[in-house]
Amino acid sequence: MTDPDRLLDALLDLPQILDAALAENGRLLAWTQVGGEATPQVWARPAGGRAVKLSRGETFNFLTNLLPEAKGVLYEADPGDERSALYAATLDGERRLLSEPHPPYYRRGAAVHPEKPWLFFGANYDFGRGEVLEPTWIWRKDLKTGEHRVLAAPERAGTYGLELAPSGRRILYERRGAHPSARETWVVETTGENDRRVLSAGERGKVLATWTRDERLLYIAEEGEARSVGFADLSGARRAVLREAGFSLEWVFRLGGSPYLGVLAVENARGYTLVLSPDGKVLREVREPSGELRLLGVFEGEWVALYQSSTHPADLVRLRAEGRESLTGLDARTPAGLVPAEDFYWRGSDGLRLHGLYYRAKGRAKGTIVLVHGGPTARAGHRLSPEVQYYLARGFNVFLPNYRGSTGYGLAFQEKIKATGWGGLEQEDIQTGIEALINAGLAEPYRVGVTGTSYGGYSSWWQITHAPRRLVAAAAPICGMTDLVVDYRTTRPDLRPYSEEMLGGSPDEVPQRYRERSPIHYVDRIRGELLIVQGALDPNVTPENVAAVRERLLAHRIPHQLLVFEDEGHGIVKKENRRALYQQLATFFERALSAGG
Repeated sequence: MTDPDRLLDALLDLPQILDAALAENGRLLAWTQVGGEATPQVWARPAGGRAVKLSRGETFNFLTNLLPEAKGVLYEADPGDERSALYAATLDGERRLLSEPHPPYYRRGAAVHPEKPWLFFGANYDFGRGEVLEPTWIWRKDLKTGEHRVLAAPERAGTYGLELAPSGRRILYERRGAHPSARETWVVETTGENDRRVLSAGERGKVLATWTRDERLLYIAEEGEARSVGFADLSGARRAVLREAGFSLEWVFRLGGSPYLGVLAVENARGYTLVLSPDGKVLREVREPSGELRLLGVFEGEWVALYQSSTHPADLVRLRAEGRESLTGLDARTPAGLVPAEDFYWRGSDGLRLHGLYYRAKGRAKGTIVLVHGGPTARAGHRLSPEVQYYLARGFNVFLPNYRGSTGYGLAFQEKIKATGWGGLEQEDIQTGIEALINAGLAEPYRVGVTGTSYGGYSSWWQITHAPRRLVAAAAPICGMTDLVVDYRTTRPDLRPYSEEMLGGSPDEVPQRYRERSPIHYVDRIRGELLIVQGALDPNVTPENVAAVRERLLAHRIPHQLLVFEDEGHGIVKKENRRALYQQLATFFERALSAGG
């Protein structure tokens, strides 16, 4: 398939798995699927049965949790502004709304009690007063009476997720510590008593945990320059069993349908799974020679996993001695001739060794598109990207840099972004990566463009306002921060602690840093081409960022284009909108990079 637009259609119609979960008893496999339909949808497959779609409508539907006894799922239906309705959907076709159709708050996680009619969730809302809050509280809702009871009321914003113990007696959840960098593990009884901190990693460290089947805690802690994995009891007594050593520890989880535990590990942007015994002994590594693999557990008597690579769709697979077998048949629908990722290494301005993924166009390239990942606490990994493959088909090389602050290279590497904060050395990493590509003959001066979403959008703004045109001739920021003060004031309140962690405080505490690191104050330096992309419903990086920067652009008479998707939020997700976006971006970069120097 050589026609770029036909290839794009085929890739956007190819379903991929965003996330998946296997029931504790191994009797239900559920997942969020994107592609093929207009918006993400939630599917499930019972052991011995067929896959069924459990969500409905053209909202953005995402798997939240599994119902007790593997009877179905909880899923969120997001209209685009992240104020999602919560539904329970069973395998027999029943669907029940468990929340307001369009809540006035942002929800964090959800779980249903195995015996009582109780729903647990986090929300930045006081149901007693009917008021929106800055912190997220942990709530219990009686599904028969509709009564809400607060179980935990943190004073600071930044409470993330919750997990119900297998017995239904306790809730495990995360709180921010006194310092913005600190994240602690707390436990509260489901009756509302005894809310207490059980794990801390010090003044600035993080410790996250999950329940074991016997209701101990399997934790992952960030202390010093490395992460450790271990066990803890409810008194807080800890026993480490594994520490980072040449690989990055990313997450811990139970493996459904088995007595085993899992640890997600990463090396060079490739994820794999370490299988632990119930007492913490590493039994085996489960990885593939290419791509990434996260083990889920035992389903229908066989090990199953979520697997993906740069040329293979994210898919649910059985692991057999003779190789992987798709549970969905997606591999048979994958277009032929896709371009694989190549490893690319370079040095930062301070000598730090850096790594990214490079995709090589066939023939002489029209230019190079640098696609910067968001987060910044995330990474560019080995996954099949319709966007990347389309740019390649349109004649561009593509480069995905994993700058300092990215995950997958160990805690020390991830924490380096905080030494200078946003707009610091991590932006120099992107520039030195482009320079290294040019020196290696893999890119040409004046023929490089930058794009990305969220923090990738911020990076695109930073590069077009700071990098010489020789390195960055065009930028297309998508939902990217322009004025960090405006962004802090208008974003979701539960996201503000992340800005404080990365920048060393709030705008009131470090105003000069927020100003210095805001691209809006440097737009007079823009000499290259600029296309701004925004979702009108975005509550994360709000449209106020675009309004503020456009006023400054117009004042300086800086030419630019604006592309707004009225029905999108933080990122462009709907299939038809993604098609339109990638086509317009490719055309924009063709024109912007054609003149060269």
